[in-house]
Amino acid sequence: MQYLQEKIRFGAYEPLCEAALGLFSFFSYDNIVSRGDTLSMKKPFFQHMLFWSIFTVLIVAAFFLQFALIGYRFLALVCIGIAGLMLCFKGLKLLSEKEITWAKVVRKVLLVVVILFTVAAGITGVCIALNCGGNPNTQCEYVIVLGAGVHGNTPSLSLRSRIDAAYQYLSEHPDAVAVVSGGKGSGENISEAQCMCDHLVAKGIAPDRIWMEDKSTSTRENLHYSLALIENRTGSPPESINILSNEFHLLRATLMAKEEGVTAYGIPARTPLRLLFVTYFLREIAALWNYWIFGG
Repeated sequence: MQYLQEKIRFGAYEPLCEAALGLFSFFSYDNIVSRGDTLSMKKPFFQHMLFWSIFTVLIVAAFFLQFALIGYRFLALVCIGIAGLMLCFKGLKLLSEKEITWAKVVRKVLLVVVILFTVAAGITGVCIALNCGGNPNTQCEYVIVLGAGVHGNTPSLSLRSRIDAAYQYLSEHPDAVAVVSGGKGSGENISEAQCMCDHLVAKGIAPDRIWMEDKSTSTRENLHYSLALIENRTGSPPESINILSNEFHLLRATLMAKEEGVTAYGIPARTPLRLLFVTYFLREIAALWNYWIFGG
């Protein structure tokens, strides 16, 4: 009778005992080594899938930014560039594993170039970021408002933010005169200067406080032609000016203005969207390099 009771008692716990033994065997040394070998075999597969997943995301993002959105073309190029670098490193790694000497050398050189490029871009980005705040409290007689894209007759998001910032500045400084600067580009029915003037007048700014420069096609021309317009109208060049543009643009614009022989202070117009800011910030890094290296 006692034996039967023990049998029944332990039989009730038999599933728990089997589970404990199974758990013990799962964490045993031999089983861990076996599972480790399986995971090590799966690791290249996971790395392969991760590589192509990231590559696919970059390509899809590039096409989306290029064709589905307006103003994100440079960010699309960045995605394509990163995807291209990934392919280069992938191919060079495969060749290096086959003990091809030149592939190992090229891979190391390319890695050094990418690191130096990234460091240089980071330093340039810091320089741009430190000047994003500008000097909005500095009062000058003239403020040059730099143009941006116009879609038909409608200002782009960047240009709209500059118009709003110009309106605020002119409202707070009733004696200031704005020189709106920008010619007519592809896909624009009116010049950038005309677009800014129309919107500022519609907001209530007196037309005689707005001078239009509508021939320029670049930041350098914006400044050169605007300063020439001020000198032609007043008989003398200004000693100092305010330059109004999006925050990422202020460093290059003020540097170019100093080359024209005038002291320049930046007034930032806040870029409305974060992704748009990132796009133009990255593009500005390339534009600043072009300015420093080629003077463009």
